[in-house]
Amino acid sequence: MAAEPMRVRAVQDGELVEVKILMKHRMLSRLSWDSRGQFVLPHFIQTVRGYCNDKLVLYVHFGGSVARDPYFSFKFRDGKKGDRIVISWIDTEGVTRTDETIVT
Repeated sequence: MAAEPMRVRAVQDGELVEVKILMKHRMLSRLSWDSRGQFVLPHFIQTVRGYCNDKLVLYVHFGGSVARDPYFSFKFRDGKKGDRIVISWIDTEGVTRTDETIVT
């Protein structure tokens, strides 16, 4: 199943760039059972990486306690308007998603 696109915004605020991300993911954090009584394994985003012009500016390892469709924001230095921001994640089933935006 293909992952839904993220909503990514990046805005320069003085000497910092603030990046805001809305990730669409169901984030099942524990074992559960479906309607047929079958086990459903945990399925959540494990790792999020952020790059500014191919330079790593964010590395986060999520656990199972993050809510469905997580919103995440961070700030970093040395960015400027026009820089390319790339955000990617991988989940516990190996599904990946990568989206990008330009700093405004």
